[in-house]
Amino acid sequence: QVQLVESGGGLVQPGGSLRLSCVASGSIVSINGMGWYRQAPGKQRESVAFIISDGYTNYADSVKGRFTISRDNAKNTVYLQMNSLKPEDTAVYDCYANVRVSPFGSRGNDYWGQGTQVTVSS
Repeated sequence: QVQLVESGGGLVQPGGSLRLSCVASGSIVSINGMGWYRQAPGKQRESVAFIISDGYTNYADSVKGRFTISRDNAKNTVYLQMNSLKPEDTAVYDCYANVRVSPFGSRGNDYWGQGTQVTVSS
């Protein structure tokens, strides 16, 4: 019904930058919020950042001041600009969205992407 496709992951040196993108498509009435989470081997999944439709953003303490989340509502796309990357940022990053798929009511359903690998290493 709704698909999320991430891109932009890769290998980068410490201190470098990457920009992740996530495009939502399918039966979308509107998107209430979009965000990113990550999971490294041996660690629990961590919420990284999210943004809701009015532009409100929230970040994990570990990425504040380094990561910026933004949306292009016309393209149903969320971005995560990651600067000053550290080895501990290495993880699979996955986007999610709370999507209205029905014209009735405002409550949405949660959808997830496939994930994209980010590796920060010298």
